[in-house]
Amino acid sequence: MCAVNGRIIKQIGLFQRGSLHQLRPPGPQETLNSVKDNRPKNLDLSTIRFPLPAIASILHRISGVFIFAGVAVLLWLFAESLSSEQGFSNVGMWLGNPIVKLVVWAIVAGLLYHLIAGIKHLLMDLGIGETLEGAKTGASLVIVLSVITIVLAGVWLW
Repeated sequence: MCAVNGRIIKQIGLFQRGSLHQLRPPGPQETLNSVKDNRPKNLDLSTIRFPLPAIASILHRISGVFIFAGVAVLLWLFAESLSSEQGFSNVGMWLGNPIVKLVVWAIVAGLLYHLIAGIKHLLMDLGIGETLEGAKTGASLVIVLSVITIVLAGVWLW
């Protein structure tokens, strides 16, 4: 220990013979043995009933990951359609396939849900809907509006 640190420790009254070892953080074994953990341990997630705001938040995160991959598919289709006249007709033909339509609809559904949930988060940043009741109402609105827009997008695509 350098002289400056020793002086600072003496000035704040922490320097006593044999007391410096008390300033160090406890080791892993000391932490495990000295803390009694009485919290319940439930590792079976199927038995936990999540509230609606938690479900909406989890879906928002999942949709973000989903559209990360989905945007790559949409960009590839877009690039293929701009490559040539043949590429444009290929994409038109692929989009006639029900499986490709389903994939594009799923990507659009993820984008719509993420957009609506993101607007809810922006409103919460403004202080709107931060209470428990507001969170429940906001989550309900996000689910309802998302279902409506996703169904409309499906009708539009088909």
